[in-house]
Amino acid sequence: MTKVKGDDSLPWREMSRYDGPQSSPGFVLWHGFMRWQRHLNALLKPFGLTQPQFAVLATCGWLTRGGQEVTQQAMADFLDMDRMHISQIASRLERDGLLCRSPSVEDMRAKLVSLTPAGREKLAEVMPVAEAFDESFFAGAAPDRTSFRF
Repeated sequence: MTKVKGDDSLPWREMSRYDGPQSSPGFVLWHGFMRWQRHLNALLKPFGLTQPQFAVLATCGWLTRGGQEVTQQAMADFLDMDRMHISQIASRLERDGLLCRSPSVEDMRAKLVSLTPAGREKLAEVMPVAEAFDESFFAGAAPDRTSFRF
């Protein structure tokens, strides 16, 4: 069996301005996001949800709270997520009885989404848990919540 050695032939000082990944803002952001998502997923698991499912459920609740209609595409745009990913998550939430999807009268290609009564109950149960976690996790954030230290 061949032993794999580290590659010291790359000119790191010429390729990167950072000493290592821990100095890279992109890596720090990614690492912080992954820690946040992993911990939130653990808290959401007893409720039968993942962080992306919670995001779709909560966003649907927020965007429809005044009786407005919202499409899957509008949710994808709002969450800055791929529409196919939103479609998969919405399909799962619909199968679980938390979300209702129906064709738009104005555009038959578009699907309107709304919370079911069970979805509203689930969101009311889970929202305080997610918000308490966010308050704890982001306790070191700037007061305006626009800059974070992980």
